[in-house]
Amino acid sequence: MGCRGVFFALTAAQEAALTATRDDAEVRAFVHAVEAAWDDEWLCETDKAWDAMHRCLGDGTLDIAYRDGGPLPLTVLGGRHHYEGEEYVVAHVLAADVVKVAEALRTVDETWLRDRYHRIDPDDYQGVLDDDDFEYTWSYLQDVRDFYQHAAAAGRSVIFTVDQ
Repeated sequence: MGCRGVFFALTAAQEAALTATRDDAEVRAFVHAVEAAWDDEWLCETDKAWDAMHRCLGDGTLDIAYRDGGPLPLTVLGGRHHYEGEEYVVAHVLAADVVKVAEALRTVDETWLRDRYHRIDPDDYQGVLDDDDFEYTWSYLQDVRDFYQHAAAAGRSVIFTVDQ
C-alpha cells in the first residue's frame, strides 16, 4: 500500500510544530498526528498519481532539486524536505509559496498537462504511460489544484507526504 501521496494544509500551530522537529523520528510522529486527525477539509489524497504529476509539473523526472519553471515544480515534491531518510518524504511548501503554486496551477489545462505527460521517459517511470494513466493523473491534478486554492485562501502552508 506504499507510495500513496497525501497533501495536508497546516495550521500555523502545526507548521510551528513541524519546524520544531529535530530528527526523522519526530517528523514521523508529527505526520502521524496530522494523519490521525484526518481532517478531510484540509487534505488531498493523490493515490499514486503524484509521481506523474510531479514529473509533468517539473522537468520530467522525480528530481526534487529542479527549480526552473516557476512555482509549478513546488507543487508535489518542492519546498523544504523535513525527513532525511529515503523511505519517506515530507515536502513542506510555505504559505507564501502556496499562493504562488495555487496561482500557477490555475494555468494548467488538460492540453498542457497531456503534452508534458507524453514527455515522460517511459524507462524512468514505474507506471504505464497510457491514456488511462493520463486521465488518472489529470483527475487527481484537478483535486490538487482545488486543494491549493483552498489552502492559499486560508493562508496555510502545505506538506506532501508519501512513504516509499
